[in-house]
Amino acid sequence: MLKKIVIVGGGFGGIRAALDLSRNLPKDSKIILISDRRHFEYYPSLYKIATGKSPLEVCMPLDEIFDGKNVEVIKDKIIGADLVKKNLKGESGSNYSFDVLILSLGSETAYFNIEGLKELAFSFKSINEALKLKRHLHELFESHLVATKEEAVSSLHILIVGGGATGVELAGELSFYMQKIARSHKIDPSLITIDLIEAAGRVMPMMPEDVSKRILGELRRCGVNVFLNRAVMREDIEQVFLKDMTLKTKTVIWTAGAKTNSIYSQIGGLELDKKGRVIVDEYLQPALSAVEGPKGLKDIFVIGDAAATPYAGLAQTAIHDGSYVARNICKHLLGGKMEVYNPHKVAYIIPVSPNWAAAIVGRLRFYGIFSVWLRRVVDLRFFLSVLPLVKALDVFWGNKKICESCDVCLHEAEG
Repeated sequence: MLKKIVIVGGGFGGIRAALDLSRNLPKDSKIILISDRRHFEYYPSLYKIATGKSPLEVCMPLDEIFDGKNVEVIKDKIIGADLVKKNLKGESGSNYSFDVLILSLGSETAYFNIEGLKELAFSFKSINEALKLKRHLHELFESHLVATKEEAVSSLHILIVGGGATGVELAGELSFYMQKIARSHKIDPSLITIDLIEAAGRVMPMMPEDVSKRILGELRRCGVNVFLNRAVMREDIEQVFLKDMTLKTKTVIWTAGAKTNSIYSQIGGLELDKKGRVIVDEYLQPALSAVEGPKGLKDIFVIGDAAATPYAGLAQTAIHDGSYVARNICKHLLGGKMEVYNPHKVAYIIPVSPNWAAAIVGRLRFYGIFSVWLRRVVDLRFFLSVLPLVKALDVFWGNKKICESCDVCLHEAEG
């Protein structure tokens, strides 16, 4: 008997699971992917949108990814679930029944209840947020009619909070991009200041200390001011308050906080760890504390950011989880025995400037332009895994296209 498989979330894990299920199950299988967006956002390249590149490399329509596949894509936001009755409730008012469920919703921005931050800072977890930031950066130059040098310095002071991968990549790229905008607008580039604030004792604290030091050195070489062991206390309209200092700025970019999607805390019976992630068993099935009977544990899987597993929160882990769960579902439906989950040790490739990146692959370390091209190879490999060859190459070369937010910079790029 064929089963209805519902996947909630159109991110890395959900897409990988849907594609693998479509390839390995009979063509008349019922596979449904529910996402609150019509497109997939390639988050690792999000910083490129804020620094003048085309959204083509970051935004991929789900209809193109699943063209010719037996996957039905439904645009809706899941706001509730009854795992016992195997039913989901959508924001649209629709209800979705399932036989097998894969929960693959990513993380959300967390502001840690810091005063003024949510209202005034630029968050950075979606294409719309990246485009909003880019428009703001151009507006800083377009409206550069300030009376004093002090006001100009304050206006062109960019503060990035969070020394993780997103903050580091964005800070390094912005150091070049802001200089470029300044030249286009005939403004003295020396008025620009980019600060990176990190609460821990080093940037990229999840990486080995020697790699963190190399990244820190490259950031400083790019002209980024890095403040370590500093935590943001509050923000108001034109300044940010740290524990021991105050910085004047009109632009605060928040990359420091992420939390598990709020839907997991609203689904009755799921056991969560201290980070709000779902506690799962050796098959990535959730421990349902409030569900009576053995049936409560079957045919439900949690993958990606929300699963309490090693290396959760990374795209590589979500892809690995999606492939693993799809494989187990196929085995289960075809009468086979499911395999135990084996966490996938991840590699790190962190671009800091256009010609410099740091990479950790196993025990090996790479720095410089080679790591930049290694990252591009990783990107291309992913595009080829979800898109036909021609479309994948089109997306890959989208990195070469310019998409500016003001006529001055657009004319400069075209000229």
